[in-house]
Amino acid sequence: MAYWTKFEKEMDVEAKQLIKHISGIQDEEEPNFQAALKFVWSNFRFHRFLDVNKHQVQRTISGIYEKLMVKSDLRKAESWIRLTEEFLNSPLPNTEGTKTDVHHGILSLLLFLSDSPSNAHYTETPRVKEPEKEDTFDWGRYLLEGEELDAGPYPDTPEWSEEESEEDDSQQALSREDSGIQVDRTPQEAPEHSKKAVQVTWRVGEPDSRTWLEQHVVAPYWETQPPRFSHSLHLHSNLLNVWDQHLYNTDPLYLPEEKAFVTETQVIRETLWLLSGCKKLFIFQHHEGKVSVRTDVVVTHLTSNCLRSVLEHIASYGQAVFRLQRFIDEVTGHSADPVPPGANPPSKKSSEPPFRTYQAFVWALYKYFVSFKEELTTIERGIIVNDETVTLSAVLERLAPHLAQVKVLHKVFCTGVAEVPPGTPNVVRASHLLNTLYKAIIEYDSVGEASEQAVALLFSLWVETVRPYLEIVDEWIFHGQLFDPAKEFIIQRNKDVPVNHRDFWYATYTLYSVSEAVDSEERLSDAASGSSASDQVPCGGQQTMVSFLKPVLKQIIMAGKSMQLLKNLNCKAGERPNSSSRDAERKSLYALFLESVQSRLRRGEESPADTAAERQAARQSLIRMQSLMARHLELDDVHDPLLAINFARLYVEQNDFHEKFAGGDVALDRSSESVTCQTFELTLRSCLYPHIEHRYVECCGNLMKTLKKDYRLLEYLQAMRNYFLLEAGDTMYDFYTAIFDKVLEKESWQQMSFLNVQLQEAVGQRCPEDSMRLSIFLESVDPARKKQSVNSLEGLTLSYKVPWPVDIVISSECQKIYNQVFLLLLQIKWAKYNLDTLRFTDLMDAAKRQEGSPSDDITAKEEPISTQIHRMYLLRVKLMHFVNSLHNYIMTRILHSTGLEFQHQVQDAKDLDQLIKIHYRYLSTIHDRCLLREKVSFVKEAIMKVLNLVHIFSDRWQAGLGAWKIESIDKMESDFKNCHMFLVTILNKAVCRGSFPHLESLALSLMAGFEQC
Repeated sequence: MAYWTKFEKEMDVEAKQLIKHISGIQDEEEPNFQAALKFVWSNFRFHRFLDVNKHQVQRTISGIYEKLMVKSDLRKAESWIRLTEEFLNSPLPNTEGTKTDVHHGILSLLLFLSDSPSNAHYTETPRVKEPEKEDTFDWGRYLLEGEELDAGPYPDTPEWSEEESEEDDSQQALSREDSGIQVDRTPQEAPEHSKKAVQVTWRVGEPDSRTWLEQHVVAPYWETQPPRFSHSLHLHSNLLNVWDQHLYNTDPLYLPEEKAFVTETQVIRETLWLLSGCKKLFIFQHHEGKVSVRTDVVVTHLTSNCLRSVLEHIASYGQAVFRLQRFIDEVTGHSADPVPPGANPPSKKSSEPPFRTYQAFVWALYKYFVSFKEELTTIERGIIVNDETVTLSAVLERLAPHLAQVKVLHKVFCTGVAEVPPGTPNVVRASHLLNTLYKAIIEYDSVGEASEQAVALLFSLWVETVRPYLEIVDEWIFHGQLFDPAKEFIIQRNKDVPVNHRDFWYATYTLYSVSEAVDSEERLSDAASGSSASDQVPCGGQQTMVSFLKPVLKQIIMAGKSMQLLKNLNCKAGERPNSSSRDAERKSLYALFLESVQSRLRRGEESPADTAAERQAARQSLIRMQSLMARHLELDDVHDPLLAINFARLYVEQNDFHEKFAGGDVALDRSSESVTCQTFELTLRSCLYPHIEHRYVECCGNLMKTLKKDYRLLEYLQAMRNYFLLEAGDTMYDFYTAIFDKVLEKESWQQMSFLNVQLQEAVGQRCPEDSMRLSIFLESVDPARKKQSVNSLEGLTLSYKVPWPVDIVISSECQKIYNQVFLLLLQIKWAKYNLDTLRFTDLMDAAKRQEGSPSDDITAKEEPISTQIHRMYLLRVKLMHFVNSLHNYIMTRILHSTGLEFQHQVQDAKDLDQLIKIHYRYLSTIHDRCLLREKVSFVKEAIMKVLNLVHIFSDRWQAGLGAWKIESIDKMESDFKNCHMFLVTILNKAVCRGSFPHLESLALSLMAGFEQC
């Protein structure tokens, strides 16, 4: 039989036990038993199962670890990876080496038997290692067995050797404090050290007591005369003494000063304590908010100047940490300085709590300093364990990224918080802090890969600090409530104006603007927001507001005001029952922003295969464009391959730039040379602004639907045009003809009762609902203006009662413009009515009466009656042509065409503010095109002269030929000709210049009736 290993022997025993248990055969010599044993061994040795796949097992272990990390189960993930590694690296019985097939086979079996290990609840049970058994065998007695030794006169005295005595002396003199560089001592300093060393006593049987005390108890180096410590005689460890000796030999006036010797480890620990915010230190001293370095502190292996330069560099960071920590304590209400019992703290923060933006900024700083102090604690633990040598340079190199971040935070704090003068309003403080963070991110982001850590830190800081602002915006645009008790938001609510007031849209909110100098507060009037205050802006500072809200500030204002108005309208009409449930399910604006940022960051991570494919495609495109450029240059006899390469690269970069930025959402890669835009601005554009714009569209769209459907906004706008612009011709005809008839009959028409009765009768027959809203009244007018007949209608004012909230669009100022157009239309209608009501019989009857009078011969000699009648007919036709041309221009080209455009624009309006602007623009357009603007008042005066001439002509027509002199016909013809010529000349020049294209039809119409002299 061949040689069997121990493992094979054990397997043979187990195989026999298996056969006995299953078959029941107990006799091992039986043939059946031997056949079964051969069958078992053949299956053990020549099985058909594959060996375990180590790589598959490692991939499974890594996959479970990644799942645990994704689920944020950090403790379980750490236990899983650590325990598997310990098992793979531990030896197994009957197996040589680690990470063998047997290890992976056992793990594979356990993984197959497990059921969803990532979802199982697991708590690691601490395992206590069995202490190694001490060898109690007395090797001395065993080796000295049989030897005869002379015990001397004192046989009970224990053995003592010179080597052990020297070893004990060396252990007693060696001071292993907390530095790893002083490992031996100077023999000359042994007596001095023995005198100053701390005397420690211990009992016999505790040999480790002195060692433990030397490792854990630090000598009081902060005392006036601290004990000297032992150090090496090596040149590197005595550089201070060498340098002092050099100064003593070269400088006759050099006088050694008293110095406090410390170890490098003590310097490191005080550095860590300084950066962690501790004030009471020996090397670093705090005085009036500044951190200074003691001048008498030295180490043996550095010169004093070198040590001082390093410590002053550390002190600057310590002062930055101190200022930031003091700001955190002030905002959180914790004071680092002790306050005597019964005394009140001098800070006034207790009476004025900090606003939420500062609280969020402090919370972000606090979270950073928690991680920073954890790093400091880790370094200090490594120093205490003393497993490896720790130097000051190594610690500073390890802390270099954190110190750079502290420097960035301190710079932001100084610019955004410390430099703001006391007494500055909270809105200025919050805006300035957010602007500072925003500009810092843009500034560091423009550097590129060199400042990725700073950008990441500032972005996380900005995300935390901006949270109150986004919560205020969220509360406003989703609930219609601008909750800002500390007045830190740039938009403030004017509580004096209720929601149901007609000036709500214009005077409810005030937009604050912050100057860069942060020396004053200005309240600007914003056309879109309808600010309630409007002050002059000083010329000294450039006006800015919160930078990141600039692109969507209008949308925020519109959505907030629309939501507040919509909430008030819904409260009156009855709140919808499912609004509260929908509100509870929705995510806040801040949560949506964070989700968008996370998805953008995940989307920006490209796989290496995609990156390699893009680089290959770019390289092929560059080669193709290079060949094309080379051929084009050869056509111009230019043979410059470098120029061709540069042209090709420029074309490819521009093409790549347009392809990437055409879609809007861009996943930027910092390594791309063609991308030059700021990633932070693109992040806001793709992650924050769409959510605000979506809410803006939703809120304003709901408000517009509510106003148009439930509050009949379009019907009221049509009513204003029907009555003020006389689009309801039949209704208003009955009203103004009654007034014109009174004037023709020389009766008094300026009575409020008569005017209101006529208006109610005219409107009530066709639109009974509007008759209750329409009213008319007379305003006082300058008597001098009433001398002309055409101005006698001035003071006639139409009023239409518009209900809330429609009066936000149709305001009293709008009705004033409507009344100006209404008065002009009445004057034109009156002139047209006078000319239309003139009868030829009236003039003929007057002529017959004149022929029967005694003075007929004299009049006939001067000019026949028929000629006078003919001239009157011609003048009437000319006046009618003028008035009809003006009337058709106003009613068709201006009011009708502009009204159609206005209706289309009203249907397309997205928000109430846009609708108000459309309405104002419409009124301004018809006001200007009706020649009511002051700039073209001379044209209106010429038209008024013609209309006044119509009234004079009508009066003389009705009076007859004998009632006035024949020269009056000449004067009327001359006046009309002059006004007509003036208007035609002015209008033609305006049309040729192209400044008033709408006047072209009026100019052509007037030219058609103009006589060529």
